[in-house]
Amino acid sequence: MEHNTGITDIAEIFHRIRSRVSEFIVGHQELAELIFIALVSRGHILIEGVPGTAKTTIVKAISRLAGCQYGRVQCAMDVQPADITGVRVFNRGRGDFELKKGPIFTNILLIDEINRITPKTQSAFIEAMSELQVTIDGITIPLHSPFFVVATQNPYELEGTFPLIEAQKDRFMLSSIASHLDGEEELEVIRREDSGLLEWENFFEGLRPITTAERINCISTELQQVRMEEPVRRYIRDLVMATRRHQDIALGASTRASIAFVRAGKSLAALQGRDYVLPDDVKRLSLPVLQHRLVLKREAEIAGITTAGVIEELLRTVEVP
Repeated sequence: MEHNTGITDIAEIFHRIRSRVSEFIVGHQELAELIFIALVSRGHILIEGVPGTAKTTIVKAISRLAGCQYGRVQCAMDVQPADITGVRVFNRGRGDFELKKGPIFTNILLIDEINRITPKTQSAFIEAMSELQVTIDGITIPLHSPFFVVATQNPYELEGTFPLIEAQKDRFMLSSIASHLDGEEELEVIRREDSGLLEWENFFEGLRPITTAERINCISTELQQVRMEEPVRRYIRDLVMATRRHQDIALGASTRASIAFVRAGKSLAALQGRDYVLPDDVKRLSLPVLQHRLVLKREAEIAGITTAGVIEELLRTVEVP
C-alpha cells in the first residue's frame, strides 16, 4: 500500500525526536511517545509519578527539539490565577494599561505538581485548555499556537494538595503514570553517570530543533488525512459506552474520551507510518485515554478493584472488529 508523503514525514520527525531524547533519557519511551501524540493531536497530557522519573527533562527536551517555546509553572498553594495568566498594569508613560503576560503565553507549558494549587487557580487553566484563550479583566486574549499543557502530580505526597475536579481532568486528552526504571535501565543510568554522559546542561545546549512550531500546526492538520473506518469508530463507541454501564464505575467516560480516541488514534497511526487506524491503536490508547476519566464506586475501591483492571476487563469483553 502506498503511504501518504505527509504521514511519512510525521513518522520520521517523531523517530528523530525520540532517538535524540533517548541519547540522554534512559527508558520512558512510551511517555515520550504519548507526549508527542498529545502535542500533534492538539490535546494535553496529565502525568502522575514520583520525583526523579525524568518528567520535566523529557518535556524540556521535546520542547527544544520541536522548535517550540517552553514555559513552566511551579505550583504551590499561594499561586494565584494572575501568576499564571498575567495582569494588566497601568503604564504612566503611555497613560494606559498594558498586559504583563504570565507563563501561560507559550507553546508548551509544564505545570509542575498541579494538585498543589487551589481549585480557584486550577480553574484558570480550564478556559485556556479548552478554548486556547484567557480572559484578563474582561479582555479575551488568544494563546500561542500550538498551545500544549503537560501537568504533573505526585500521587503519594498528598498533604497540602487539592485533587483535580473531574471537569479539569476531562480536559486532558491523555494521562500517563511515570514509574521507576527497571533493574537494567537503572544500571544504564549508573553507567552513563559514571562515564560523565549525564551532564544535562551540555546535552540541552547541544540540542537543535528538528522541526518548528509552525510545522507542528501543519502536522495537526495533516492528521485529518489518516483514515478511520466505520468498524473502528463503532469499536470506540462501544468501549466508551461500556464504561458508562460497568457495575464498578460510578462515572464513565465523557464524549471527550471518544474525541480523544479519534485524534490520538490518528496520531499513533501516523507515528507508525500508516494512514489508517487499526483497532489495536484504540486498544493501545485505552489506558491513557480512559484511566483519568473513570471514577470507581466506593465499594469497588474497598474491594481492591483498580481503574487499570476495569479497563483491561473492558478490552477483554468488548468485541473487537
